[in-house]
Amino acid sequence: MKTLGIYLLEALERYGITHVFGIPGVHNIELYRGLPASGLRHVGARHEQGLGFMADGFARAAGRPAVCFTITGPGLTNIATAMAQAYADSIPMLVIASQNRRGEAGSGRGFLHEMPNQAALAAQVSGFCHSLATVNELPEVLARAFASLTTGRPRPAYIEIARDLLSADTGALPLPPRIAPLRRNAAPIHALREAAQRLRLASAPLILAGGGAARAAPAVRQLAEHLQAPVIMTINGRGILPPEHSLAVPFSPSLAPVRACIAQADVVLAIGTELGPTDYDMYSLSDFPPPAQLIRIEIDAQQMARNAVPSVALLGDSLATVDALLALDLGPPRARTGAAAAVRASAAASLSVAVRDQIAFLESLREALPGVLLVGDSTQPVYAGNLGFAAAAPATWFNSSSGFGTLGYALPAGLGASLAQPQRPVLVLVGDGGLQFTLPELGVLRDLKRWVGVIVWNNDGYGEIKSSMIEAGVAPTAVDLKPPDLRLLSQAYELEYRHVRDGNALQGVLAQFAAGRKPLIIEIDAASFA
Repeated sequence: MKTLGIYLLEALERYGITHVFGIPGVHNIELYRGLPASGLRHVGARHEQGLGFMADGFARAAGRPAVCFTITGPGLTNIATAMAQAYADSIPMLVIASQNRRGEAGSGRGFLHEMPNQAALAAQVSGFCHSLATVNELPEVLARAFASLTTGRPRPAYIEIARDLLSADTGALPLPPRIAPLRRNAAPIHALREAAQRLRLASAPLILAGGGAARAAPAVRQLAEHLQAPVIMTINGRGILPPEHSLAVPFSPSLAPVRACIAQADVVLAIGTELGPTDYDMYSLSDFPPPAQLIRIEIDAQQMARNAVPSVALLGDSLATVDALLALDLGPPRARTGAAAAVRASAAASLSVAVRDQIAFLESLREALPGVLLVGDSTQPVYAGNLGFAAAAPATWFNSSSGFGTLGYALPAGLGASLAQPQRPVLVLVGDGGLQFTLPELGVLRDLKRWVGVIVWNNDGYGEIKSSMIEAGVAPTAVDLKPPDLRLLSQAYELEYRHVRDGNALQGVLAQFAAGRKPLIIEIDAASFA
């Protein structure tokens, strides 16, 4: 008999899934019956929150959806935080959760893991949510879930399956065909022509590139070079232009000099950016002023109307739409200007010495390990990097300190990224406070033996929050937390450990990490390293 659990594994393979991130429990055992015989690699975690963060990091680094298996009730509530981070950052993740047997769920009789309405919670952190009612509807539900993950604005999808359905016979239920990538459409031609005319006539065009433009990086570069338009990259858009590019502006649009540059542009093309507060207003006392003449490329029709209503709305996929723009008359290629260089200099000068030093620290990591993926938590060097770090390429700099803003993200997300890109080094940037949110995932690092270096920025607690309390005139409370002894902790997890106190020592440790290609914990005393 082919149970629904076994059928589901076979179907996932046909959708191109290679890894499943899961934690088995008594309610989802049937999902594991056929797993050893399948072509899927199962990756466990120590907690469902870490599980979801691993899937998030995998999806970002791989550029395709990740899948999680979790149990009823607490499995979902634990992974909900990771789903919310993925929702905020538009990351494709399919969460498949078990549910109590039909007739038990929501009955209030006190069954194990029972919740009043599990799917209602999942719906708040997913773009697609469905509770399976019959075996026969699974192929259609999977098709709808993957369509939501791969064609529109990617966000988590959620499917819950009752325990009795997981073990049910699928009979002659046909498997889905091996799915080819669905076509991503460009914006309508009349809107494209209007946008092309405005760009052709612009004297000072500018591009705002968000995470939704990452897939279109080569096309965005070609368009920027033709127009000689500076490209201001949001946190998830960093690397769309490389650090050395003359048009690259890897500084936050929250900074006054970058805002001034946007205000001076006569036409602004926003590509794949929600124009949201955690990118555009984080350090400002007033809302981001939308440009007078805004062209917006956006996959989400509702988002098109949020934060800034465009003069020209290009509703479509970023890559297909930029390619379509390039095929239209944009006028002759323009002569180079120094606008981007000027705003880079002004933005850098506006930063404090401490922030510039932390950005230099990040640049030293990028240069010491070519191809490195830098995965950050909410910690001081990451905050600094979000203000002005230039990533080498798209999806090589991402973190949780924007959007939903979770702590504990970096370690499990770095593990997921390493599974997606095993040939590349990964550096996790986490504070001693944030590390303790998902500390047990060090056990997964030990078990998988990934090429992951965990850099712990140790400021004895929640340093950024402490600074904010002091600035607000609030006596620092509950922020001075003594961290564990990281040397002993590393020994407990059978991981190598290095303690560095200056840049020269760090370079030597990074050289060893590059050569060894194995896990390493690096502790940095924030006070002595500055």
